Amino acid sequence: MNESVLLSVQDGIATVVLNRPEQGNAIDLPMAKALLKTAIACDQDEAIRVVVMTGSGKLFCAGGDLASFVIAGNEISGFLSELAGTLHLAISRFMRMNKPIVALVNGAAAGAGMSLSLMGDIVIAQQSSSFTPAYGAIGLSPDGGLTWILPRLLGMRRAQEIILLNKRMSAGQAVELGLITRVVEDGQLEVEGHSVARTLAEMNVPALGHVKQLLLHSYGSQLESQLESEARSISAISVQPYVRDKVAAFVGQRNTKNNKEQRHG
Repeated sequence: MNESVLLSVQDGIATVVLNRPEQGNAIDLPMAKALLKTAIACDQDEAIRVVVMTGSGKLFCAGGDLASFVIAGNEISGFLSELAGTLHLAISRFMRMNKPIVALVNGAAAGAGMSLSLMGDIVIAQQSSSFTPAYGAIGLSPDGGLTWILPRLLGMRRAQEIILLNKRMSAGQAVELGLITRVVEDGQLEVEGHSVARTLAEMNVPALGHVKQLLLHSYGSQLESQLESEARSISAISVQPYVRDKVAAFVGQRNTKNNKEQRHG
C-alpha cells in the first residue's frame, strides 16, 4: 500500500490509518488511490471482520490537499474530477462493504475529511476533535458524499445551515446533534474504539452486513419494498450455523431458567 495510508490486520480487525501527518492527512491523488486500494483489500479479505479508520498526528483529516490544487493550475478542473472521482470510489466501497466501519476521529475533520469520518457505522471522537465542511472558505461545493450523509443524519434544514454557513462543530456539539455516536476523553480514543471493534468482530458479521445494506437502501425504498428486503434478509441469514447455535443456546438457557423458577415457585 502507499505509505500515505497504512493498513494492518489483527484478530479480524483491520486498522486503516491516514498517514500524512505533516500535511494534516490532507488528501492528494496518491492518497486517494491508496484509499481505494485499501477499501478493496478490506472488502475482499475474508479474514477481516471489522474496519477501524483513524488519522496519524494531531488531525483526522484536513480535507483535500490545497497545495496540489495550486500545482494543478489551469488543469484544476480535470484534476479535481480525477481526485474526487477516485475518492468517491473508495468511499462507496467502504460504505457498501458487508463489514462494519468504526471511525476514530482523533482531531479536526474538515472538508472531505469530515465526509470520511461520517461514513463510519460507529463514529467516536475525542473531546478535542472538531467537524467543519470547510468548502465555503475556499469557494467550493462539497464532495465525499457530504451532501448525501448530512441530510440523512441531521435533516435538510440543519444540513443547509452547516454547509452553507461553513459551521464548525465541536465533538460535543456533533454528538448532541446526532452527527456522531459518542465522545471520549482525549487519550481514551484508541482504547474505546478497539473495544467497540472487538465487540463487533465477535458478532455475526454477515448479519451486520445485511443491516448496513438495509439501512443504506431505506431512504430510497417504499415501505413494502423495505419490508420485502427485510423478510428476504432475515430468511437468508437464518440458515447459518452461527444463528442456529445462538438460537438453540438462547432457548436452552430460557428453558433452564423457567424450570428453576417452576421448582422454586
